[in-house]
Amino acid sequence: QVQLVESGGGTVQTGGSLRLSCAGPTSGAYTMGWFRRPPGKEREFVAAISYLGSSNTGYADSVKGRFTISRDNAKNTVYLQMDSLKPEDTAVYYCAADSRGVGKFSQSADFWGQGTQVTVSS
Repeated sequence: QVQLVESGGGTVQTGGSLRLSCAGPTSGAYTMGWFRRPPGKEREFVAAISYLGSSNTGYADSVKGRFTISRDNAKNTVYLQMDSLKPEDTAVYYCAADSRGVGKFSQSADFWGQGTQVTVSS
């Protein structure tokens, strides 16, 4: 069983930044990424990155230009740098890993973390 462990959540003011980290699989070439569940809403895709790194990434339109996903395979870790945060970014953020590529990264990902809370105050 693959375990994913997120860290880095917290509370920040509008316009601030946070960096989330996810300790991921120690073997296997997984696509990794992030989803989020805003209060009272469905879980939604945020960003994904292929095992090969930043040459193949995908972002939700709502975060393009503000969030950057990256990974360090030597540390089995994926990061989500979140800048220019808005109140609507408030959500529980979930890390996921999947054996499929970025284009097929979805809610049916193979493995999930427990989630970390991000709150953006206005």
